[in-house]
Amino acid sequence: MNMSLNIETLNETSQPPGAGPVIREVPLPTPEELRASLPVSAHVQARIRQHRDAIRRVLHGEDARTLVVIGPCSIHDEVAALEYGEKLKKLADDVSDRFLIVMRAYLEKPRTTVGWKGLLYDPERTGTGDLNEGLLRSRRLLLNLSDMGLPLATEALSPFAMDYLGDLVSWTAIGARTTESQIHREMVSGLPMPTGFKNGTDGSIGVAINAMKSAAHSHHRFGVSSTGMPAMITTEGNPDTHLVLRGGRGITNYDEESIGEAIEDLSDAGVSASVMVDCSHDNAQKQSSRQLEIAREVMSQKRAGNASIVGLMLESFLEEGRQNDSDDLIYGCSLTDPCIGWKQTEELLRGL
Repeated sequence: MNMSLNIETLNETSQPPGAGPVIREVPLPTPEELRASLPVSAHVQARIRQHRDAIRRVLHGEDARTLVVIGPCSIHDEVAALEYGEKLKKLADDVSDRFLIVMRAYLEKPRTTVGWKGLLYDPERTGTGDLNEGLLRSRRLLLNLSDMGLPLATEALSPFAMDYLGDLVSWTAIGARTTESQIHREMVSGLPMPTGFKNGTDGSIGVAINAMKSAAHSHHRFGVSSTGMPAMITTEGNPDTHLVLRGGRGITNYDEESIGEAIEDLSDAGVSASVMVDCSHDNAQKQSSRQLEIAREVMSQKRAGNASIVGLMLESFLEEGRQNDSDDLIYGCSLTDPCIGWKQTEELLRGL
């Protein structure tokens, strides 16, 4: 695909070492150009709207099913991701009377310090970065997964990325590191899909409550238009936000008491008391198999009558665990956080 359309006059520029902190500038297609090159069919657009509406009904208590956001921690291999998507679609259809399953299609990886930032930024994992290639491959992957009929989820790390890819996403997460960010709260205010704010990295939920309040309001913010021009973006406000409990700094918050306290705080603050539990991250202490017991514990609370529990999040891939990047990769195994394998995934969801 020729992406030199309107950027061929913008040559890559570089500066000599020591000339300044920016050492390289590489032009990118505009969001409009990328979407035109890899368009979404009218049929898939309609289905994505249906997926978003179905998620809203779960969040607002109009659908008694449980929302399950599940899939790889972050995608590094499109072929393995598509195989996983095919398996997940079949399972989702089989358990659709109890669960609304949304596939994690995470293309950006937040880092505490440094590390591989995800398929979008560095698709070949060379450390040099290639956003042009990453944008093409990321959008193509989301299109292929959408064609299967799967609702898709991602973490909105860069507001610019949502301009390129957000039309294919049905649910979005704002991570623990960015929930406190004003820029991300303003971005969510203009997103067309339901969004979950994770509690802070220290386990507290105050920052998520403030984020939900902020995102519900209209904002004026700096942005870029679909044609690539700087623009003032005015947003309407997003009424479909909720809390995602993920633990923090050795603290877990999936137990009955923690969830009860969170629901009370949400209600007192006048925001949605719907809660999703992230069974991974600090709740699982980075031990993938612990996700299984956490999911069962949370679902037992819901079956006991806690209607505010609306969802689960799990990290799952074809193979269990994680691996370091090397020349001899295990197919379908995570490069970032450890995941449960497919066999565990299917047994868990059918058992629940």
